[in-house]
Amino acid sequence: MKNTVRSLLIFVFDLFAVVVAWLGGSLIRFNFEWPEEYAQPLLLGLGVMLATQAVACRWAGLYRGMWVFASLPDLKRVLKAVALSALVLVVLIALDRGNPAIPRSLMLVYPVLLLVVMGGGRAAWRMWKEHNLYGGLIAQGKPVVVVGAGAGGLMLVRALERSADWRVVALVDDDRSKWGLELCGHLVAGAVDELADVLADHRAKHVILAMPSAASDVLRRATDLAVRAGAHVFTVPGLEDLMNGRVAINAMRPVAIEDLLGRAPVRIDTAHVQAMLAGKTVMVTGAGGSIGSELCRQLARFAPARLVLFEASEFALYTIEQWFARRRPDVEIVCLAGDVKDSARLDEVFVAWRPQVVFHAAAYKHVPLMEVRNAWQAVRNNVLGTLRVAEHAQRYGAERFVLISTDKAVNPTNVMGATKRLAEMACEALHSRGGVTQIEMVRFGNVLGSTGSVIPKFQEQIARGGPVTVTHPDINRYFMSIPEAAQLVLQAAAMGQGGEVFVLDMGEPVKIVDLARNMIRLSGYSEDEIRIEFSGLRPGEKLYEELLADSEVTRETPHPKLRIARSRPVAASFLAELNAWLAQSDPVSDDDVRRGLLRWVPEYTPMGGRPALRVVEMPTQGAIRVNS
Repeated sequence: MKNTVRSLLIFVFDLFAVVVAWLGGSLIRFNFEWPEEYAQPLLLGLGVMLATQAVACRWAGLYRGMWVFASLPDLKRVLKAVALSALVLVVLIALDRGNPAIPRSLMLVYPVLLLVVMGGGRAAWRMWKEHNLYGGLIAQGKPVVVVGAGAGGLMLVRALERSADWRVVALVDDDRSKWGLELCGHLVAGAVDELADVLADHRAKHVILAMPSAASDVLRRATDLAVRAGAHVFTVPGLEDLMNGRVAINAMRPVAIEDLLGRAPVRIDTAHVQAMLAGKTVMVTGAGGSIGSELCRQLARFAPARLVLFEASEFALYTIEQWFARRRPDVEIVCLAGDVKDSARLDEVFVAWRPQVVFHAAAYKHVPLMEVRNAWQAVRNNVLGTLRVAEHAQRYGAERFVLISTDKAVNPTNVMGATKRLAEMACEALHSRGGVTQIEMVRFGNVLGSTGSVIPKFQEQIARGGPVTVTHPDINRYFMSIPEAAQLVLQAAAMGQGGEVFVLDMGEPVKIVDLARNMIRLSGYSEDEIRIEFSGLRPGEKLYEELLADSEVTRETPHPKLRIARSRPVAASFLAELNAWLAQSDPVSDDDVRRGLLRWVPEYTPMGGRPALRVVEMPTQGAIRVNS
């Protein structure tokens, strides 16, 4: 009922606009004197224009828009209605043979006046309503400077104007052509480098980044300038979504370290991935871990028949189960507790569910923990566990088996990296035996926010008041987001033909000490308040991570962020010796583990403080004998 009344009132206004434009145009034509002799043709023409307006406005859809939000689409509808009225007027004047006739000057004056009244009325109504709704907020809220005066800045400023929490005082942008101009009544005060002065001039302590397409170095520079000036820096997640009206301004959050690492959004061939997964039973081992759980979330997008979630940690399995219950109840999941080394349990799972695609993400990955007193467990979990799951995938006819590997497998200096390289080699040997199962490996570096990673550790240390501990001033690492890594794993899996080691583009390495400094500043502290201490390299830790071994070459793939590494060939015959080594039931010391790993992984170089290991012979079957 309310909408009907509103539409009727707008309809009456549009008819009124015809009367004003027609009579106004007639008065202009006759120098504001009413011509009695023209009264009959003018009134006849007015009647025709009123009837035309009624039809034109309905045809143009003028009553679908809300005046309080009148904008460019509404103006286009007004133009369509006016254009139709003008066309009818031209026809009417051409057919009018009376004497006196409708003045021809109305063909120009009437459409202009009609457009002014209809469009201006809508604009005036919006201005009046916005003043009533939001005018009182102008002097309220915290003063804020917006970085970026482009399309993103425009939409952000409009949203902020409707918020009682914020008051835009200025904008900055590196585009010189915008300096001194205004955006929605707010001055573009200068370049990003002048941010500190602009903050001081307006006594503002808050900055919002509105640069969705800016390079990461620009974001880092703006953030650094703001933090040094003592301001709090915010961003709106998915600013493109804000521009499309899909994200509310209350979703604004402080800038996180992930925003400054410069990872471009990943685009994958969804049709190719969909063809691999749709309607299939997909199994993920380590389904509750950082990578495994994100893989499960990404897999749910591609309509699998079911997801088999295999996990050793009860709590992790419960957590991912609850996520699916809340977010994706439409996806069938099978939550199974179990150990990847347990052949009997794997038999039970593969017989019951017959997974067609298997992603093996279960692994021990913490370098220092696996280096001392846990080395044999790292071997059993990372190598034996991988071997068992891959063998079962082959035995039960899975279409694909995908091993999640790591950059630490390249020229490893630690037990964890060496076990992951040995797991890769075992998969390559299994694939060389043939069969229907395509076995692939995907190797990448650190993921942001994963369990045991450096970022959560730094956050905890900052929350305690410091110090923040960095092992070495020169240590660096590659980083990517967990969703990015998971998507590229899926792309590599769909692209592989079997036997490949895919290497993800990890971008540029990041110095850990710079990461620590940025996190301290983003938390609102200076290095004087929270200091950085260097604690020394931990057991097995490298200064620099590598994605390719020295002896390896790569070839391109159709995806710009994926390459294929060609490592040295691995003979299938070494599996028998490997299995014999893995089958030991007695405890194995850390030093014996390292000797065994060096036998299988010649590029493994244990760090200082370990027993001297020397390669003396490489037999023809590919194994390496070691003397200590």
